[in-house]
Amino acid sequence: MSGVSGRIAAAERGETRIADRVVAKIAAQAAKEAIDEPPKEGAAPRATVTVHRGTARVRVSLELGYPCDIGRQCGGVRRHVAGRVKALAGMEVPEVAVQVERLHPTGASIAAQGRIR
Repeated sequence: MSGVSGRIAAAERGETRIADRVVAKIAAQAAKEAIDEPPKEGAAPRATVTVHRGTARVRVSLELGYPCDIGRQCGGVRRHVAGRVKALAGMEVPEVAVQVERLHPTGASIAAQGRIR
């Protein structure tokens, strides 16, 4: 205990641990927020996370509409996921690996394919 106030010093109170699965849910939601136009039939983004000493390494799997600028979309997902995990969980995120699992044609691209035939 510290002196006059009777309060316990911060270093003696313990620690807060955030489970990997909670950080993964934060990352998946952030990925969903970062996608410009999520495909209607596509699955929601999924994330796996490994946390070690306040650092989170994130892997996100997602589906995108086609056509789109895949590189720009993935870069936006990386930045947004890293920022949200840092803001909400207080963890550094040195790595966000983004895997695009499927591309879904949008209505405009389906119509264009019909005209080409």
